[in-house]
Amino acid sequence: MKRPGSPPRGARGPSQRQLRVGELLRHALAEMLERGELRDPDFAGLNLTVTEVRCAPDLKGATVFVVPLGGEGADRAIAALARAAPFLRRRLAEEVELRFAPELRFALDTSFDRAARIERLLREPAVARDISREGEDGA
Repeated sequence: MKRPGSPPRGARGPSQRQLRVGELLRHALAEMLERGELRDPDFAGLNLTVTEVRCAPDLKGATVFVVPLGGEGADRAIAALARAAPFLRRRLAEEVELRFAPELRFALDTSFDRAARIERLLREPAVARDISREGEDGA
C-alpha cells in the first residue's frame, strides 16, 4: 500500500550509492582530463569540466555530463569523448574500486544555459514588475 505523500512508484531519485559512485567517477574523470591523458588531437586547446556523473541503478552504466570552458567545441568534445570511452573505462577500472567499471556515455550539460535563460527572463521589466507586484500583494 502506498503511503500518503510518497513519490509515485519508480519516481524516486538516485540512491545514496548511485550518488556516491557518481561522485567518485566524476573526480577520477576530471583528474584524468586535467592530467591530459587523452592524446586525441580533438582535445587540443579544449578545457572540459565534468559537472556530473549519473549512474544507472545497477552501476553498470553512467552518463557523464561535461561543459567545455567558454562553450566552444562542444560537439567536437562529445565526439572525442565517445571515441575515448573504452580507454577511460579501463582507466577508471584501475583508479576506482568497483566490481564493474561502468559503460560511459557522454552528454553536454545544458543546465548552465537554462539557468542563464531563466535569469534573463527574471530581469525582463514585465516579469520584474509582476514579481514585485506579487510581493506587495502577498505581504
